[in-house]
Amino acid sequence: MNYQQILSQRIQQVQPSGIRKFFDILAEMQNAISLGVGEPDFITPWHIRDAGIYSLEKGFTKYTSNAGMAELRREISAYMRRRFQLEYSPTDEIIVTVGGSEGLDLALRCLLEPGDEVIIPVPSFVCYGPLTSMAGGVPVYVQLKAEDQFRLTAEQLRRAITPKTKALVLPFPCNPTGGIMERADLEAVAQVLEGTDIVVISDEIYAELTYGQKHVSIANLPGMRERTLLVNGFSKSFAMTGWRMGFLCGPAPAIKQLLKLHQFGIMSAPTVSQYAAVEAMKNGDEDIEVMRREYDGRRRYLLERLRRLGLPCFEPKGAFYMFPDIRGTGLSSDEFCERFLRQEEVAVIPGTAFGPGGEGFVRCCYAVSMQNLGEAMNRLEHFLNTLIRKH
Repeated sequence: MNYQQILSQRIQQVQPSGIRKFFDILAEMQNAISLGVGEPDFITPWHIRDAGIYSLEKGFTKYTSNAGMAELRREISAYMRRRFQLEYSPTDEIIVTVGGSEGLDLALRCLLEPGDEVIIPVPSFVCYGPLTSMAGGVPVYVQLKAEDQFRLTAEQLRRAITPKTKALVLPFPCNPTGGIMERADLEAVAQVLEGTDIVVISDEIYAELTYGQKHVSIANLPGMRERTLLVNGFSKSFAMTGWRMGFLCGPAPAIKQLLKLHQFGIMSAPTVSQYAAVEAMKNGDEDIEVMRREYDGRRRYLLERLRRLGLPCFEPKGAFYMFPDIRGTGLSSDEFCERFLRQEEVAVIPGTAFGPGGEGFVRCCYAVSMQNLGEAMNRLEHFLNTLIRKH
């Protein structure tokens, strides 16, 4: 059978993640250190795990309602009010999803008609463009600049809008750059969108991980809640990546339609994970603070080491990534990462994996122990000194 003819051309044209080949090499190494995986090194807090275990012991293993357990949606509503001053009805404005990624997929597939354009600031998380393409849309990439601290400017957005623009992805706090959008930045974006029918898909999975200021959602601004689909989850804030729990908030007319796709494609999020998520929402605020303080210490350490080694890097204000500029080494992003991995057994990710504009940068994740972070920087120093000697 000729699967090139049988399989959808749309999926065949989507390129696989540029991250994977480095993990294939990494898997063959015994003493390697990975600064590549965007995953907390913390274990899910015990009281959250215990809630999941208890649900299994009690036999709570049946389907929940499609939108998620009513108790969980009530707790998400209370959490959004408490932490971000946002009001969402638990009955018709919240869907519990299988991770934040499903929320993004739901939003794009339910919004887009063939040929609709989606504005995507880059560098950013790897899934936005492929999900747009697989939904029949056209990704329109806007290259953010280090000199702007990787923020989306109103002028960049204005230039990218066409009559075909259907949605804008706001990936802040940003993976891989650590960039954020402050209230003034969001107000400028909102002003550009005023009078249009462009929907904002706001990926706020790192909203709890900001340093020096609290996260502001574009849905907090006057007139923006009604045009915003907000995606968040439990993976980063509560160290619950493997539980696959997320949620999507938005206006009731949109949520009603998104729920249909979720219903037919997923049925409902995992029941045991939902019970654990209830506990996270109720009693997890202090866990967030403990992890954020630890990440902040690592952030400051890594920034100082990178700068001391001569790699320019703006100070990230969110998430748990550093995005140093490696152009001074004379290597491309891919060359740098492959050679660093093979010679020093440290994995970092090329900026090119995160879309146009990433060349000349690499992503370092500091969600690892201070011991491993320090050893990785020692190996980086040796690697850079080797490059200098060879030149």
